[in-house]
Amino acid sequence: MNKYAVIVAGGNGSRMNSEIPKQFMMLKGKPVLYYAIKTFLEAYSDCKIILVLAEEHIGKGQEIVDAFFDYKRVQITKGGRTRFHSVQNGLAKIAEDDCVIFVHDAVRPMLSESLINRCYEKVMEVGSAIPAIDCKDSVRLITENGNEAVDRNKLRLIQTPQTFHSKILLPAFFNIDYKDKFTDEASVVEAFGLKIVLVEGEEQNVKITKPADLLMVEALLDSIK
Repeated sequence: MNKYAVIVAGGNGSRMNSEIPKQFMMLKGKPVLYYAIKTFLEAYSDCKIILVLAEEHIGKGQEIVDAFFDYKRVQITKGGRTRFHSVQNGLAKIAEDDCVIFVHDAVRPMLSESLINRCYEKVMEVGSAIPAIDCKDSVRLITENGNEAVDRNKLRLIQTPQTFHSKILLPAFFNIDYKDKFTDEASVVEAFGLKIVLVEGEEQNVKITKPADLLMVEALLDSIK
């Protein structure tokens, strides 16, 4: 079955205290977004990439694609007002109604081919696959009267690539109105009335949001040489 990876790279770098958006920051000599694209292309020879960028960064993104990848397998589209709208713009580029779609954060450069494979295989079984890892920290819920402890054994930390069969993801995104609670694709699919299934994520599949995260990912890359 054909495969598409919608890689969302619309951040502006505000939490990194940098004028350079984090997806374009250099990581071991290559821009951060390079790594996710490379991993998807190597995981499946029939996987095509839809890279979603802020309109003002499309030119820079095209330069990266031209420098490192087969342009026939990567197309770029502009992002939207929110993550939901950016993903929606990416999904609009998919003409097929029978395929598997991965949606991934460009600033998670350490995803592995095995995680991609695991998500794909689960989608072929049940239609959806959301990577998740255990919550190791103590957690408290803010309430009207203060706060209270939450059983962390009942919580999971959600990652990407959030993966779905197109017959699930496309109708959900194009037949529902945006809500602030849509922080990821799973929340959209659930709001559309469909179940989502969790799969085992990976500790190293971290999201770069702050300068310390970039240093940690550099160390991870060094450790797997």
